[in-house]
Amino acid sequence: MSGRGGVHMLPNGTKKWDGIVPQEAEAPSGSVLRWTANNTWEDAREPLHWDIDVGKACGIGPGLLFAACLLRTGAAHRIGLVPCAVGGTEMDRWLPGADLYEQMVRRTESALRAAPGVAALRALLWYQGESDADTEERADELPGKFASMVAALRARLGAPQLPVLQVAVTCHNMTVSPLAERVRVGQLSARLPALSTVDAEGLQLAADGLHLTTAAQVELGTRLANAATVLGASRG
Repeated sequence: MSGRGGVHMLPNGTKKWDGIVPQEAEAPSGSVLRWTANNTWEDAREPLHWDIDVGKACGIGPGLLFAACLLRTGAAHRIGLVPCAVGGTEMDRWLPGADLYEQMVRRTESALRAAPGVAALRALLWYQGESDADTEERADELPGKFASMVAALRARLGAPQLPVLQVAVTCHNMTVSPLAERVRVGQLSARLPALSTVDAEGLQLAADGLHLTTAAQVELGTRLANAATVLGASRG
């Protein structure tokens, strides 16, 4: 979810974003805001997670593209994004009581309190699963853990019908994620209230066979925006 579009391996073995921002991610100043790691609102810019997912090279992800698409279609007029993703993490770290779950809740609550004007929590965008695709046990347990996380988060934030937009993973590098297809099938089979699952299968992958290219992130952001409109998550 934090995005690796445009991230390339350098000759010295380090990874770096190429700095190319797709035109589709551009939005008028003040129309898309992001909640920073320092708990302030600012104009959103790519990479959206640059100060959140600090352990890796962040590039283009679907979040800002999702928001910009909603603006272009008139489905929303001003959007605040609360980036929380940390790449390469297992679902266990996103369960109630775990570090990343609690950080996500704290950031969401503080962002809502500090939001300009009247703000409402509209949706959760979720793109995770490759890190649980290395053992049968974790792959099989992922759907149940995801459902538990969604239920707990809705209760904690007082939003029992919070729309959730989930991405079903795709991965052709079976050495990296040998059970990715098993995870994907479980995600596509999820049946939760106010849940829409967008399938990433077929989107272009980078050379690592795991992460989406910038062009693929553009398409994914559009698919998520369309799903949000159908689900009613973009109203207001």
